[in-house]
Amino acid sequence: MRNISTNELRELYQQFFEGKGHTRIPSAPLVPENDPTTLFTGSGMQPLVPYLLGEPHPQGKRLVNSQKSFRAEDIEEIGDNRHTTFFEMLGNWSLGDYFKEEQLSWIFEFLTEVVELDPRNLYVTVFAGDKKANIPRDTESVEIWKRLFQEKGIEARDSELLTPQQGGREGMQGGRIFYFGASKNWWSRAGLPENMPPGEPGGPDSEIFYDFGAEHNSAFGEHCHPNCDCGRFMEIGNSVFMEFVKQADGSFVSLPQKNVDFGGGLERMVAAAQHTPDIFSAVDPLRAIIEHIENTTHTTYQSSANKASYRIMADHMRAVTLLIGDGVAPSNTDRGYVVRRLIRRAAYHAQKLAAEDAIIQRLANVVADQYASAYPDVKKQSRQVGHAIREEVQKFGVSLRRALVKLETILNKESGISGAEIFELNTAHGLPLDAIWDRLKERNIPIGSGVQEDVRRRIADHREKSRTAGTGKFKGGLADHSEKSVHYHTATHLLHQALRDVLGEHVFQKGSNITPERLRFDFSHTDKMTPDQIQKIENLVNQKIQEDLLVLREETTVAEAKQKGALGLFEEKYADRVSVYSMGNYSCEICGGPHVAHTGELGHFKITKEESAGAGVRRIKAVLE
Repeated sequence: MRNISTNELRELYQQFFEGKGHTRIPSAPLVPENDPTTLFTGSGMQPLVPYLLGEPHPQGKRLVNSQKSFRAEDIEEIGDNRHTTFFEMLGNWSLGDYFKEEQLSWIFEFLTEVVELDPRNLYVTVFAGDKKANIPRDTESVEIWKRLFQEKGIEARDSELLTPQQGGREGMQGGRIFYFGASKNWWSRAGLPENMPPGEPGGPDSEIFYDFGAEHNSAFGEHCHPNCDCGRFMEIGNSVFMEFVKQADGSFVSLPQKNVDFGGGLERMVAAAQHTPDIFSAVDPLRAIIEHIENTTHTTYQSSANKASYRIMADHMRAVTLLIGDGVAPSNTDRGYVVRRLIRRAAYHAQKLAAEDAIIQRLANVVADQYASAYPDVKKQSRQVGHAIREEVQKFGVSLRRALVKLETILNKESGISGAEIFELNTAHGLPLDAIWDRLKERNIPIGSGVQEDVRRRIADHREKSRTAGTGKFKGGLADHSEKSVHYHTATHLLHQALRDVLGEHVFQKGSNITPERLRFDFSHTDKMTPDQIQKIENLVNQKIQEDLLVLREETTVAEAKQKGALGLFEEKYADRVSVYSMGNYSCEICGGPHVAHTGELGHFKITKEESAGAGVRRIKAVLE
């Protein structure tokens, strides 16, 4: 057992892979740039999709970093000892360089020699194959794992479980290496192979689990296995062998290059190093938040009957602080709605612990202090973050009182409360489900399994509709390298420069969203554009298209890119070397690509809408005809 901090482990990991020829790259923001397939950066590979598909990376073929990540799928389920919405993903990549042999050997070396995990506590899963997609099982990884364990004096037998349900029925069977199907050991941003759109990369993966030795809870199945949710095992790393791309006819072909995409949970590795399954006790930034809550409420986390409230407050306020620091303000839509839900749920649980409202804002300061060395911008923006949180907590106080009055009115009816009413209170009135369940318990009102199931079904349907709407809203996208997406992405460069020419040099890009049907471009500007300004910008972009400017890519340093006047999001961190795309003598930007070869390929540019996108930010939507 090794007492190790997040800062120490983050640095050890990156140094280890630098020693294996990797170049360290900075974390991308939590708001993905030029990836319209998702609201948040949820893994280290998202910003690297163009390079996994073949675009040359200016830092080479071996990369390593620690990526800020956020996943919002199960906010209401946060409260156990291991799940968090925000996390850091340790990542290393091979862009067509090394493959399975090196990757599995190196990550095993790091975990057992550097982090000093006992290899007897490590178990792995591999891909069992997919007959429908005609993708074979990963026997190569199994043989590598057997050898690695054997070198530690451990006999590693393989076993076929295929699904968690089968694992629950059949148990470990003396195995250490387990075959699972695509639901567990296939990775793509779209999930299962059949859900992947054409052009999407994916591949089999091999997951590493740490065994804490906890007693199995039969509520999760008759027998335990690595993918069991009883708490004995925790996934700490996943090596994705991204070697396939889906075709328009639904088949899979090999990518021009075989890639490795490893992702390991920083916080989970810290918990494993300390042999402590409770992440909130093991991980120092989360522990610091817990300690602040203890000092404020004069209660203790370990003995509290409301331990889940501590975890929810710690998780949500860490996520909120880092999300607002990356530019996501609380609102009623998209990313802002997620931040609003996090703040309001944390504020409700602060009330459960009898903490004053101001604790929520103070927790943001604790987070900023904890991440000051890793992400200095969070500390610099702590005042703005605190202001946004304070305003949202005040709004929640008003809406909570109204929602609770409505809840009481419903509860006073003889007919009882329905799943539809609970769903409406949660989604339309912003009342956290936790508050509803607590009030029902206080009133000794039983809620049947049918009503609970109805609520779960409605929320799942709502989430799926939102996801489908998001897929429509963000469908296609630059990440798929479709011809139209590449055209629109190239057009944003011309639009960016045209805006600066017409409106002034205060204009800088604040975000973009690209689909095969249109582009959306956010930029810094306070005033509504006039029809004359819109026409001038359209004419200027079309002039540069008609000039058929040559599009050139150059690899250079950030300093040299600045010197030559390249536009870039310089408040973000860049790697030492970057790609700069220039279009004749007109546009010059730091960008990851891809782009067309000549601007004449783009067609006719037409602005369809100009609107506000927030304080000091305007938004343009445009099409190529």
